Amino acid sequence: MSVIILGIESSCDETSASVVKDGYVISNYIANQTIHEKYGGVVPELASRAHQQNIIPVVDIALKEAGVELNQISAIAFTRGPGLLGALLVGTSFAKGLALSLNIPIIDVNHLQAHILVHFIKKDTSDFQMPKFPMLCLLVSGGHTQLVLIEDFLKMEIIGQTIDDAAGEAFDKCAKIMGLDYPGGPIVDKLAQAGDPTAFKFAKPKVDGLDFSFSGLKTSFLYFLRDRLQEDHNFIENNRESLCSSLQKSIIDILIDKTKKAIKQTGVTSFGIAGGVSANSELRKAVQALGKELKLDVYIPELSLTTDNAAMVAIAGYYKFLNNEFADHGLAPLARMPF
Repeated sequence: MSVIILGIESSCDETSASVVKDGYVISNYIANQTIHEKYGGVVPELASRAHQQNIIPVVDIALKEAGVELNQISAIAFTRGPGLLGALLVGTSFAKGLALSLNIPIIDVNHLQAHILVHFIKKDTSDFQMPKFPMLCLLVSGGHTQLVLIEDFLKMEIIGQTIDDAAGEAFDKCAKIMGLDYPGGPIVDKLAQAGDPTAFKFAKPKVDGLDFSFSGLKTSFLYFLRDRLQEDHNFIENNRESLCSSLQKSIIDILIDKTKKAIKQTGVTSFGIAGGVSANSELRKAVQALGKELKLDVYIPELSLTTDNAAMVAIAGYYKFLNNEFADHGLAPLARMPF
């Protein structure tokens, strides 16, 4: 009998539902919340209200696209945390209510582990290869930057992480300093294509071990622009592409240097990237180059699976289902959830 998991993601500003059948994604629908763009960031209360409006139609669309009826679902997986508490509460409450009505189990999922598990979604293609354990994953997003050693589907260990800002946060904040719209990361990536990555240099904080730091880079960027603008009021406008390209190179260099160090320390033969920043075109190229240099298997997620989505929640739920890891209906969502 097939295992069919309905996944629900509502940790931030995307309302998403997905259906996974026996490890294969057969639908993955996402409703974005564009209202936050004019505020320069996600407004938690507005995100929560939008989730309430979106959750039922999003789940309905995902089920219809999958051709699955409610009575065929084996379990419902949902993001318990980390994330915005009000947003998480919508997905958690909906999952509990629907599961009770169907008399099926619920599965709570860690949002960060779910990002990593996109690499273990099965595919009906001749070139598909499931990553081998142990595997190293660089998880990079707006809120997190972590190096994770994966020993099994549900056995992961953080071996390095940022001690201050995340890589995605550095992208967005520096973009804001340049007057770019939110979210800044994708805009920086686009503008950087026409710039010179060696035009400007910014401070790269030195942190022991496998941990990261991006606050110093952000401060260096801020002071650099402050000084240049005193000399030329149009400095940003005249150098925007190269500023973006140089900033992007600085961030990626930090990420790749630590990843390379972690690969050598752990001795893994495969590694991948995950999270929203894994959509960055230059990071994807740098990871491919690193894999070629060290002769490793490299796993880069499809662009549709880099941002928050329910397919990653559903696949995490699938592996937890196989391991009989179910949740109690008394649990509450967590803004900060232990890895």
